[in-house]
Amino acid sequence: MLKSLEVKDYALIEHIQAEFGKGLNIITGETGTGKSILIDALGLLLGERASTEVIRKGAAKSIVEGIFEVKGNKKVEAVLSENDIEFYPELIMRREISLKGSNRCFLNDTPVQLSVIKETGNLLVDLHGQHEHQSLLRTETHIDYLDELGNYDDLLQKYLVSYNELDRIKHELETLKKREATLKERKDIVDFQIKEIDAVSPEEDEDVKLNEQLKILENSETLAELTSEIYQVLYESENSIHDAIVKIRNDLIKLNGIDKTFEESVKEIESVLTLINDISSSVNSYASKVELDPEHIEGVRERLSAINILKKKYGGSINSVLEQRKKLAEEADLVENFSGKISELETQLDELRKEAGTIALEISKKRNETAKKIKRNIEDSLKQLGIQYPDFKTVISNDISTNENFVIANNKHYQYYGKGIDKVEFFISTNKGEDPKPLAKVASGGEISRIMLSLKSTLAKADKLPLLIFDEIDVGVSGRIAQKVGQSLKELSRYHQVIAITHLPQIAGMANLHYLIEKITKGARVISSIKRLKDSERVTEVAKLLSGEKVTESSLESARQLIEFKE
Repeated sequence: MLKSLEVKDYALIEHIQAEFGKGLNIITGETGTGKSILIDALGLLLGERASTEVIRKGAAKSIVEGIFEVKGNKKVEAVLSENDIEFYPELIMRREISLKGSNRCFLNDTPVQLSVIKETGNLLVDLHGQHEHQSLLRTETHIDYLDELGNYDDLLQKYLVSYNELDRIKHELETLKKREATLKERKDIVDFQIKEIDAVSPEEDEDVKLNEQLKILENSETLAELTSEIYQVLYESENSIHDAIVKIRNDLIKLNGIDKTFEESVKEIESVLTLINDISSSVNSYASKVELDPEHIEGVRERLSAINILKKKYGGSINSVLEQRKKLAEEADLVENFSGKISELETQLDELRKEAGTIALEISKKRNETAKKIKRNIEDSLKQLGIQYPDFKTVISNDISTNENFVIANNKHYQYYGKGIDKVEFFISTNKGEDPKPLAKVASGGEISRIMLSLKSTLAKADKLPLLIFDEIDVGVSGRIAQKVGQSLKELSRYHQVIAITHLPQIAGMANLHYLIEKITKGARVISSIKRLKDSERVTEVAKLLSGEKVTESSLESARQLIEFKE
């Protein structure tokens, strides 16, 4: 349930805040006051496309925030858990649109992606826009309405997985067949490149190691000369540092024998002597191992040159050479085993056609069962809405495929689509004795609105829609029919919270809570405001809807009767 909605700097809205309640929440107001703007703002909150054009002139950003009661809503709790968001009985959804182009979304003050807002919104609200009932005139939407009314979401999801995999394998097979001739032409080139790389067989990071090795080999004379010289100075020459340190040590030992204050100096000179011995030994050992081998140097240079040629030809690094070698091997293997690979994919494709076909056939059965179940519900609802002799029919058909676009079910090749093998179209007759005809061709505007309301009513009773929002569902109806539409909305509000914008007094009179949107002048600007009407104010507002701006005692009395309110 939507508990409150706050909108700042959105179109004509400077700042409004409204608290909604259970049952039927009605919103009225003159044309142009901003009723639909409020619904648009709510649509923005629920994840619809944003534009900086909605930001109120002079403002830096638009903010829409809603607080929903979600206690016990396991689906919402699961979405929040997946996104590491704490779950509370109340959920705060917020969306901000900035002139800078930033689009920020929050759930319980935690930043989230727009997709998460949209997923959450779909679990909370069904927003029926001002002209959405016209979607019933588009035949391609009928299958979605039928599936919403059914209870086979798991099958639809299972089919979608098979459908996507089927398309993937088909595409891979088609691509492979197209590549066959090209790959065979490339076979000689591929074989040559494999041999070229294998002739060198570079190892990972080998060039780095060889460069380090070459640097040492090319400077072997300098290394030998300098290490020998250091050894001579430190240890082997007549006046070596080692001998000088030994003499100093011996003198310090004598001094320490006289005065113990030299004891620490004796220890330190011993350490120096040990260090000199270690360094001397190390450089002497290194000097003895220095290799002066021109042939070895040339071999390293040639190896590096061969590696660098491969690097230049195949991507600039040894890793890219090794990656290319892997790709070439796969390509060569594909050429060698082309018929086997094609046969393997064709087998997979055949299995997927059967798998998808089996699921699609099961979905088709469920659709036919659902169509029979909802026929009576929708016809009963239409009778309550003033269509006395409705004959509502869901026509489900499928086609045998004459091309490669098919799935297999009952040993038949069916044309298939993203939602199965079915084409769905609603047919209706609103006059006694007439055969049902395509809804898109025979229904009037008022009938379309009532059919949509009937569908929504059936959906609501199936417990799929927690909050229903209608923006002028009463298009094309008036008088006695408007009264019946109001009663239907009232009935819907028994199952779920309903928020509806209307201009008809018969519907406004059914409200549990009634809100008025008005334009007011603030400084040099016109802004929209919203207020919740008290009982006496409701009577006046409904009376205005009945008689216009001039309210008479007669219209007030009629309003009281409509809202069943006694002063």
